Amino acid sequence: MIRTATPVDIDAIVQLHTEARATYYRGHLPEEEYAGAAEVGRSRNGWARAIDRPDATVLCAERDGTLAGIAAFAVRDGVMHLTQLHVSPSHWRTGIGTELHTACVDAWRQAGVDSARLEVFVHNTRAQAFYTDRGWAPDPDHPRAGTHLVLRLTVS
Repeated sequence: MIRTATPVDIDAIVQLHTEARATYYRGHLPEEEYAGAAEVGRSRNGWARAIDRPDATVLCAERDGTLAGIAAFAVRDGVMHLTQLHVSPSHWRTGIGTELHTACVDAWRQAGVDSARLEVFVHNTRAQAFYTDRGWAPDPDHPRAGTHLVLRLTVS
């Protein structure tokens, strides 16, 4: 089931977000930068703000009453941004990422969005393949932002 997140979801969202990020940052960044107390606190504040923002959407994917995936998107500088899409590693390859992605794209279509942008860590080749399989391509104007590749999707 895909549903809109509420403040009650914050603890589970932060746990899932931290767990998922560790899978691609481990070995590339110091642990405190993705799983340290300060970073987890920053993450908690960011997710809480996103849930409360009227111009942002945070989606949760549940399986058997447990949070299995999360996605967030918002318009920044006039462009739709997929800011987060994470699936709990214990639920990888079960279709949750595809369901969340489809829910995001469907919402964008309903809102009349014609393109979206995202950033993906250069070493996260699993996510890069996921997005490429769904039609995302390097942003021709800004293909990279620091340690992240920038991808665009034409929403049709």
